[in-house]
Amino acid sequence: MVSGNPQSGSEANGLSRRAFVRRGAGGVAAAAAAAGSGAVGTAGAQTTHTIDMTDGLVFDPDELTIAPGDTVVWETVGSVGHSVTAYEDEIPEEAEYFASGGFDSEQEARNAYPDGDVASGETFEHTFEVEGEYGYFCIPHESAGMVASLTVQEGGGGGGDGGGEGGGGGPPPVPESARTLALATIFGLLSTLGLAYFFLKYGGDYGTEEE
Repeated sequence: MVSGNPQSGSEANGLSRRAFVRRGAGGVAAAAAAAGSGAVGTAGAQTTHTIDMTDGLVFDPDELTIAPGDTVVWETVGSVGHSVTAYEDEIPEEAEYFASGGFDSEQEARNAYPDGDVASGETFEHTFEVEGEYGYFCIPHESAGMVASLTVQEGGGGGGDGGGEGGGGGPPPVPESARTLALATIFGLLSTLGLAYFFLKYGGDYGTEEE
């Protein structure tokens, strides 16, 4: 005599298997999202680079490659003050003009100096959004050769805060161990999901019968 359960054993088992499959699918989706989150989270990260302005009358470094959206901080590390003044004809047409003191043009910055002087221990910073080549100089020491350039391009830089060492932009890499763990997790969940699907499709009636 068949037991009086409102659901047959096969129906109950089928529902259980389907629930298991749904849970497995949810786990795979969650793992995939977690694996991708590292790349998404770091892709938009911006970097700050430092350029020293020294008593040797140089920008250190005097050449730098950064990524769009990165910020450059110029710091006077000696006792002599300097300016950071862009050459108006040596920046991309679409780019915002930059100069310590907040001037809107090269001539205005030249005429106003020493306004815009970055004294010892002080800084000036600017964020670069437009790709291209930028040339700039120090007003009081231009004739001594205190000129420099930087390049803004996708993938530029690679080291973070330069501290006078060249710096570089770009997000920190995702650790290899994290990628390996994420891939192993996804593989395991996919295997479980495949096994559950097999039982759902080919599993028999596991209901019990009473005599």
